[in-house]
Amino acid sequence: MRVLVVTAVAAEAGSVAAGLVGFADGSPRALPGGYALTRYARPASGAQTPVVLVDVLAAGVGPAAAAAATATVLTAPAHEQARALTAAPSQAPGDAPGTLPPYDLVVSAGIGGGFPSRAPLGTVVVADEIIAADLGAETPDGYLPVDRLGFGRTTHLPPPGLPGRAAKLLEAGGLPHLVAPVLTVSTVTGTARRAEELIARHPRAGAEAMEGFGVAEAAAAHALPVLEIRAVSNPVGPRDRDAWRIKEALDSLRHAFQLLTPLFEESP
Repeated sequence: MRVLVVTAVAAEAGSVAAGLVGFADGSPRALPGGYALTRYARPASGAQTPVVLVDVLAAGVGPAAAAAATATVLTAPAHEQARALTAAPSQAPGDAPGTLPPYDLVVSAGIGGGFPSRAPLGTVVVADEIIAADLGAETPDGYLPVDRLGFGRTTHLPPPGLPGRAAKLLEAGGLPHLVAPVLTVSTVTGTARRAEELIARHPRAGAEAMEGFGVAEAAAAHALPVLEIRAVSNPVGPRDRDAWRIKEALDSLRHAFQLLTPLFEESP
């Protein structure tokens, strides 16, 4: 399987990479826009081929940055192939050396806030829905999501069964986890009132973060399945930096990817 993992920042990308035990890593590869993509590869269990490829990208913070960076990577194969074929016109499409492969799965990963009643500190949340929670309009009667306004969509769904298979691997490894919607927000929650409003609109929500929906939008444009994995670093609610556990959440993210490696060995 060929997997693209998109994080917001380098620390998250480093935790993902540290969890890819047994993978050989290459040098970061420069892409248009100043992005750097690092590839990790290893043979699938019990076979020399096919090779499992995991490309890791730090995209920047927020849904727009995440969508732009993910789209850049997903369109890079066509651009690289075009350049290679221009240099060597006799080469068959798909045979250009060094080009990026098409992917079988796109994963948005990182740390995030957990709704305390469902996902306390240390929990890894596997999204069964990726929801744009503040993409819409405020009205006198309350908030209206953009799809109810007649524009676009606010939800992406991972492939049926994929979150459950991921959860089983986490459970087998003893890592606290929850399968639940992950909310994408452009402004991180910092008050009890905002937390209550989000839970009222999304009572099953397990976590909030800032990139999942952007990654999912880019993946959907290329007809690729998407998954989101979040390690909880802080409670959603009043902003209290003393309550943040970023180091511990990054370690949980590392552990999660160590346990999830068999998922990446599945046949596309």
